[in-house]
Amino acid sequence: MIVVGGEALVDLVPGDPLDSTVDGGLRALLPRLGGGPYNVALAAGRLGVPAAFLSRVSTDRFGDAMVERLHASAVDTSLLQRGDEPTTLAVVALDAKGAARYTFYVEGTADRLVADPGPLPDAVTALSLGTLGMVLEPGASAYEAMLRREAARGVLTVLDPNIREALITDPAAYRARFASWLPDVRLLKISDDDAAWLTEGADPVAAAKTWIESGVDAVVLTRGADGVAVITAAGELAHVPSRKVDVVDTIGAGDTVQGALLAWLHTRQVTDLASLDSGAWREALGFAAKAASITVSRSGAEPPTSADMAAVV
Repeated sequence: MIVVGGEALVDLVPGDPLDSTVDGGLRALLPRLGGGPYNVALAAGRLGVPAAFLSRVSTDRFGDAMVERLHASAVDTSLLQRGDEPTTLAVVALDAKGAARYTFYVEGTADRLVADPGPLPDAVTALSLGTLGMVLEPGASAYEAMLRREAARGVLTVLDPNIREALITDPAAYRARFASWLPDVRLLKISDDDAAWLTEGADPVAAAKTWIESGVDAVVLTRGADGVAVITAAGELAHVPSRKVDVVDTIGAGDTVQGALLAWLHTRQVTDLASLDSGAWREALGFAAKAASITVSRSGAEPPTSADMAAVV
């Protein structure tokens, strides 16, 4: 089973520009259930692999809707914690190309108060973490403890830092903390922009090689219109181009890549990334890129199902 840990929140996304507006010409905001790790769990569950979501979710109406959507996507909620704190909100602004910028409302919200559940069940083969879950305390320390403990027992650990710069009050301290996680991370999935932020402007491929020297087995780089690439400790380098689609917005694209990679690895029972050659990596990246192309063709984070994938040539 795959366990995905991190925040679940509500994205408030601009509606149709032809809809009614409020004072100042602002577009109406529509609620979309999301959060990077939440989207990863949905993507994996919809692709037919056993996936569980580990977080703390509010008992408010948003939280209830999140749990219902997890169940509808075949995601296990046995590790989910509930609390009466409010749901985290993210107000989304889209640029002309559909790229998202976020403003967060996180004070006293449920997901940041997640507690360490202790050792995960023996059936867990992969643990995926990232985004705000690895930033906001006290939850970040709980997830960090899980990362180190599960890595020590041989679980495939996966990290996507998915940087939200507005919530990182001390960039130097976060960069140092990120570096401290790397010996316990087997697969690092990261965007070019996040790689540049973490290294203060270094070339992403060069940064990936440095992270591999720190102990990571493979680094998957999402490169926007330039596709997806991987650099491994074994010296493998593979790349697949992005698929051409009409982009509605990019919300959840990287999360879909991560969920699809987890699904691909689980289906093939891959727990040792060193066993994959460049051909296998191209297959894995192609599967993930295809899934992401479906997500960006939809409004909000709506990862595809297995049936959606089969319907796209």
